Amino acid sequence: MRDPLAALREIATLGGRSPSEGNGHLVAGDELITDTAALGSARISAWEAVKLARELHRPHSIEIIERVFTRFQEMHGDRLFRDDPAIVGGIAELAGRPVVVVGQQKGASTEENIQRNFGMPHPEGYRKAIRLYRLAERFQLPLVTLIDTPGAFPGPEAEERGQAEAIAKSIEVMTGLRTPIVAVVLGEGGSGGALALGVADVVLSLQNAIYSVISPEGAAAILWRTAGEAERAARSLRLAGPDLLELRIVDGLIPEPPAGAHTDHDRTAANIKAAIAPQLERLARKATAELLAERYERFRRIGVVVEPAGEPVAPRRPWWKKVLGR
Repeated sequence: MRDPLAALREIATLGGRSPSEGNGHLVAGDELITDTAALGSARISAWEAVKLARELHRPHSIEIIERVFTRFQEMHGDRLFRDDPAIVGGIAELAGRPVVVVGQQKGASTEENIQRNFGMPHPEGYRKAIRLYRLAERFQLPLVTLIDTPGAFPGPEAEERGQAEAIAKSIEVMTGLRTPIVAVVLGEGGSGGALALGVADVVLSLQNAIYSVISPEGAAAILWRTAGEAERAARSLRLAGPDLLELRIVDGLIPEPPAGAHTDHDRTAANIKAAIAPQLERLARKATAELLAERYERFRRIGVVVEPAGEPVAPRRPWWKKVLGR
């Protein structure tokens, strides 16, 4: 039987395109990396990217909002249950353009992480985000989302309040939102909890951020029955920025300072601003129907099904037929 990991590694080269050619979606510029060959020796391993993405002093959503946007007016609550501090958002200006910005917020200390629930939103956090998405649509304001979460909160109280429904609804609303959307992965982009802020016309990532359906530790525990194989799982998941660019999960990488974003918040924020502003300007010129069609096609192109070679396998006989002797 064919190795499924080997099949995944071939995805980037299917369709006659080399991984180093870039994703072809955005025009290359000084503010974005659209070709992994440009990284050269600066390209780090997947496990090094995981460690940098989880760096405690990496700039989080509030630090980026304070530096990139002006006149930020934060909005609170989902009008159903409570305000979730793991999601921050409101109305702001970017280079003179009114926008709505929504981000997942981690803490820079143990105390702040406890207050922010380590950046893991509850259902009310996603419903607050949906409220802001609809506000952006109503007033025809571009939407900017900042992704930085290990995943949605998995506790029983979150499940009781409809965590899965809230995430699914957020994805559904973003899919049909009639306004431009730009998403930026700041640090960790974990599972559906990140995707609930990630259905955008343009998805960008900081150079050393990660984006994956599961954490390396979680994948290692499932595949090899030990979290000690997390580094091996990180390599197989291809969750680092350059891998995401090659797989066309993200449209461009935003450069970080040489030692990482945590060493220079101001420079990182300036790079993010320089990357976002041109994309909003470009998307603002598109008709709504064109915007929605291209957003749909963008996500339909992600992922390739590789069928195993050989004779088709006959369907198994249902157990109930065996019991009934049929």
